[in-house]
Amino acid sequence: MGSHAHYREAHPLVFVITHYINLICMIMLAFSGFYIHFPFFSAGFMGVARGMHFVAMYVILINLVFRIIAAFFVKTANQLGSREVDTDIKNWLPQAENKHQLFETIKYYLFFRKEGVISGKYGSLQKIAYLATIPLTFIQAYTGFAIYAPFMDAGFFAGGTSLVGGPMNMRIIHYFGMWVFILFTMVHAYLANIYNFAPSKIIFLWKETLPEGKH
Repeated sequence: MGSHAHYREAHPLVFVITHYINLICMIMLAFSGFYIHFPFFSAGFMGVARGMHFVAMYVILINLVFRIIAAFFVKTANQLGSREVDTDIKNWLPQAENKHQLFETIKYYLFFRKEGVISGKYGSLQKIAYLATIPLTFIQAYTGFAIYAPFMDAGFFAGGTSLVGGPMNMRIIHYFGMWVFILFTMVHAYLANIYNFAPSKIIFLWKETLPEGKH
């Protein structure tokens, strides 16, 4: 698996940009979220932190909706190391290459299997993890608005707060939701570069990595 080429066709520039936006917003949200939870320097920064937090959340939601819509129109490579392209949405649907590979992939990452499984552009475990971030992002946005004074008394948010047992429980859910995304980002960065840094080169620098022996 480490010898796969990483071509621009697999990561069109528009998706490189949306990835950058996600990363920047995640950093802003984590930093401002920690500060709002526990102001670790001048209290006068609180207004800026709250503004940063909500701007980043609005941007990441817009970016997410755009990314979902773009998946139906932008063409990408559906196989690692290939320049042949097709609609990106096919990367997120069941593929023959992923069939019966979920548990084999889990075994590989748990060191119960020596060799990695061959799959499409995304492995079955990747698809599940990436797709799970969609509802998790909306849940995180909902819990954030539900504990934000200008919105918390609105019926849509107040009903949810009542359902979970009050504002403090909603705040706790929001707090631990942040840790889910932090841990996901750490694991994602590790697994993406487990063989080499070719994935980071293409997604951050848009620099292709050719197969071994080709220049």
